[in-house]
Amino acid sequence: MPGSRNNQGTSGGETSQVTIQPGFAWDDCDAYLFDIDGTLLHAKGGVHIDAFSSSVLEVLGQPLELEGVRVHGNTDTGILRDAFRGAAIANEVWEPRLEEILERMRETVMRRREHMPVAIYPGVVETLAYLKGKGKLLGVATGNLEQIGWLKIEIGGLRDWFSFGGFSDRFVARAEMIGYAAAQARLVAGESATVCVVGDTPSDIEAARANSLPTIAVATGIFSCKQLLEHSPEVCASSLEALLAYSGDS
Repeated sequence: MPGSRNNQGTSGGETSQVTIQPGFAWDDCDAYLFDIDGTLLHAKGGVHIDAFSSSVLEVLGQPLELEGVRVHGNTDTGILRDAFRGAAIANEVWEPRLEEILERMRETVMRRREHMPVAIYPGVVETLAYLKGKGKLLGVATGNLEQIGWLKIEIGGLRDWFSFGGFSDRFVARAEMIGYAAAQARLVAGESATVCVVGDTPSDIEAARANSLPTIAVATGIFSCKQLLEHSPEVCASSLEALLAYSGDS
């Protein structure tokens, strides 16, 4: 990123990278909106993704394939929309039963919660503790349905860090969900509060920019720092662990 300051080093045999736009203090915003999957944690077992097809089969009586559908950075409602579109299933067939499908997804994931172990990414707890210690407001902004998103947070032992969230139950577009979460943050922190989005996909960066919000992008999901930097986030780090370490060194 032209004009940015960059730090690279190695930790545990892996290269860490942090790139910050000049003049941006990553830990000086009033509130932070954290994406869940790929940013805070990795939910294993395929329980969530499997619930899309199984729920549609139960409600509509026909399977729904997700092959070729963009999942990372999408919303649960957006994934369903894109999958139906890809399968050439008319809107009038599924839209009237969308809430029924979503409720079946919630029920399925809750029922199979014991088969969804969660791995927390390096530096997540330490970063949350650091920001909370500075008096920052912490929330989640995720493409997950609310009940599923909070479940993953709870399984990972992170629930106590977050006081609010934005989810996809009512939003297909990620930008709309981010906008809602930012509004919730400002209800608590004040109308003039600065809000920062923390995510792992280009979609997080684009959704934040659509709401005039800065982004901390972390390469703990499927996108590399190089790929994320192409979208010019205010901060790009190989992990929250690397960002926190860089903060301590700078």
